[in-house]
Amino acid sequence: MELLSVNVGRRTAAEYTNAPSGRTGIDKRPVHGPVRVSAPGAKGVGGSGVAGDEISDLRHHGGNDQAVYAYAREDLDRWERTLGRVLPDGSFGENLTTSGVDVNGAKIGERWRIGADLLLEVTSGRIPCRTFQGHLDEKGWVKRFTEGDAPGAYLRVIEPGEIRAGDRIEIVHRPEHEVTVGLQFRAVTTEKALLPRLLAAGDALHPETAERARRYLAVTRSH
Repeated sequence: MELLSVNVGRRTAAEYTNAPSGRTGIDKRPVHGPVRVSAPGAKGVGGSGVAGDEISDLRHHGGNDQAVYAYAREDLDRWERTLGRVLPDGSFGENLTTSGVDVNGAKIGERWRIGADLLLEVTSGRIPCRTFQGHLDEKGWVKRFTEGDAPGAYLRVIEPGEIRAGDRIEIVHRPEHEVTVGLQFRAVTTEKALLPRLLAAGDALHPETAERARRYLAVTRSH
């Protein structure tokens, strides 16, 4: 399991962004050399956990529970065949492009060691938005991406460190529950009845998703 590239983006103007500023950092490109990764701070204040990576819309992106976004090269390759176009590393706005990692099958709370020092923990899948659709310039992309059931994973930083392309990725902890990134993604998008099952992931679950699951459970119990 390997880190193929570390990708960062600078804020640029784009008419398709949801950010009030009309700017987005979704256009991420691979960088050479070591890159520092650390916890950025609470959502709404902290941006990306990856040094040199910029986020415009802090309401919906960034923060400690979405510090890093990882996507599998294998899934990018599949989308290349589906879309009939080249998708370089970073095309989906991911910070980490991986090889050999079952990103969508990763469990919430699963921990990855990358390089010598960095330790990350899986928190949730990525929910597609209008900015993502505009960036790719693919009609109906939000729906197509959702149906593709390969959201990639957000991760929080447990131990900061420096990483670079070619670093080994090691899964050092895999929880006993069965809540995967794929299950979490389906629960918050197309299969709401799955929401209560997400609570088995405990404190590792993204707090916004946990709150959504608790609200859903409370409503269903009241009926």
